[in-house]
Amino acid sequence: MKQALVDDTEDVSLDFGAEEEELALRKTKIRHPLATFFHLFFRISAIVTYLFCDWFSKSFVACFVMIIALLSCDFWSVKNVTGRLLVGLRWWNQIDEDGKSHWVFEARKSSPQNKAPSTEAEARIFWLGLIVCPLIWTGFFFSTLFSLKLKWLALVIAGISLQAANLYGYIRCKVGGQEGITTSASSFLGQQFPQRPDIIFGVL
Repeated sequence: MKQALVDDTEDVSLDFGAEEEELALRKTKIRHPLATFFHLFFRISAIVTYLFCDWFSKSFVACFVMIIALLSCDFWSVKNVTGRLLVGLRWWNQIDEDGKSHWVFEARKSSPQNKAPSTEAEARIFWLGLIVCPLIWTGFFFSTLFSLKLKWLALVIAGISLQAANLYGYIRCKVGGQEGITTSASSFLGQQFPQRPDIIFGVL
């Protein structure tokens, strides 16, 4: 009987190393590689095109249209796809029965079937791209203003507006998500940013 007890004891093993390795893999794993790629692709491409567009084309109109197209694709993909997949957040505008515009911000709640909608690596990439790129466009604004390249000013303002709108929206989603509720933005955002990006382009 003593021999059987020894055998049972030898069969029991606690592999804490495997659990730590699985946890580290979960933190660094990219679950949505395509969404992660396009989250950075359009906004980085717009910045690179703005910096080096004179090398590719001498036409201001062609450069303007190309950068606006990249910024538009970035605004749509970040607002409708990458935010939902990478961090479980989304925001949008809706019109109530009285015709009033309301901005709605939501955070996806964890469920037993989907405890981790995104990984830490994806969240870092998402927030890094979301915060850094508007700061870069803000730097472009001051450099354009001080160098008196006023023809680029409208383009830079459009870049700041579109990317700052996404940044503001997702910050509101993050703040509201910590309380587990859906919040509505103040009327300030509705007054500052049109409901659709194509209205901005019509003004420009």
